[in-house]
Amino acid sequence: MTEKEAPAPSGSTVTKPDRGHLIGVGAMWLAKWSLVLVAISLGALLFGWIIEKLWVIVLPVLLAVVVCTVLWPPTRAMTRRHIPSAAAAATSLIVFIAVVAGIIAGIVPSVVNQAPELANKATEGINQVQDWLKGPPINLQDDQIDQGIHTIIVKVQESGTVIASGVFTGVSTASSLLITLGLVLVLSFFFIKDGPRFIPWLHSVGGGRAGRHLEVVLGRMWDTLGGFIRTQALVSLIDAVFIGAGLLILGVPLAPVLAILTFIGGFIPIVGAFVAGALAVLVALVANGLTTAVIVLIIIIVVQQIEGNVLQPVLQSKSMKLHAVVVLLAVTAGGSVFGIVGAFLAVPAAAVAAVVVRYIGEQIDEHSAESNIADAVAADEDLDDAEREGVTVDQAAVAPKAD
Repeated sequence: MTEKEAPAPSGSTVTKPDRGHLIGVGAMWLAKWSLVLVAISLGALLFGWIIEKLWVIVLPVLLAVVVCTVLWPPTRAMTRRHIPSAAAAATSLIVFIAVVAGIIAGIVPSVVNQAPELANKATEGINQVQDWLKGPPINLQDDQIDQGIHTIIVKVQESGTVIASGVFTGVSTASSLLITLGLVLVLSFFFIKDGPRFIPWLHSVGGGRAGRHLEVVLGRMWDTLGGFIRTQALVSLIDAVFIGAGLLILGVPLAPVLAILTFIGGFIPIVGAFVAGALAVLVALVANGLTTAVIVLIIIIVVQQIEGNVLQPVLQSKSMKLHAVVVLLAVTAGGSVFGIVGAFLAVPAAAVAAVVVRYIGEQIDEHSAESNIADAVAADEDLDDAEREGVTVDQAAVAPKAD
């Protein structure tokens, strides 16, 4: 015998919402958020289209901002010693140009002097490979080898064209590469000199509330971008020093050039280190043989494992806060759309976008907490009123109102 349920209290009826009403509410919620996602996606596509059309202008601005993150600390140190901002910015920029020019002047003669010898050794290596392919157990014919070599040459030429077009994407429409670089230097000078005036001006234009949000977000963006550039420079320098030292000890040609390429490749996470390491192994294989190439490969793997598992997590934990999947997708998307420059700028752009998303989340959490507190206070007041009237909160909520 089943026990009968207790009757509901007198004067209280519990009415469940109609099933169709619940489905309608859920459908309206889904439709509303679907429209929001569609609007955000269309806005992102429109923003990307505008960036692509104005890439010739956007590229120098972005590169100038990156240069400013490197030159701002010494400029700030000089201004604190009462050096005029224009003189401090000009000094930092001139020293930067001198360092870059010195590096280029140092590696070009090395490449020119060692390139013929490297080409001769590459030819000898190719001939040895051909002789090996003709013998057992492969036993290829000359026409098969020639066809394979022709296919490889065509692929290399196509890859070279793609790489060259990727390097100069956004620059080819300008009058020349020198004009673009000159624009980067001019913008860098004014950004460094007048940068501290930008935030107060933006605050005054945006007003008190909007200006406060812009000031916080832009400040965090600048800290994140500067932290990424400086941290990545330190990590890349460590990679270049140890890998370059190994190449020098092993007597690999173009060791300084390969070390510099390793340093530059470090600014393109995941992809850059792989390409620079593969190039170093290839040069060692052609010039010094298989044994040296294997040793170079081991050195590169050990250095990059220490860098990836020890240095980067420690140094970038406060500056980036990005998952490796996000980094890989950002590099892939940036490289496919804007070439090598896009791959270089992809991770800083993703980190800056993450700053905006985190700040929006903080604001939502802050206002949600305020709403919860207000709801709790209102519920306590309703409870006090109901207790004073001698009824429970549930009965007061379901009691029919008098006409």
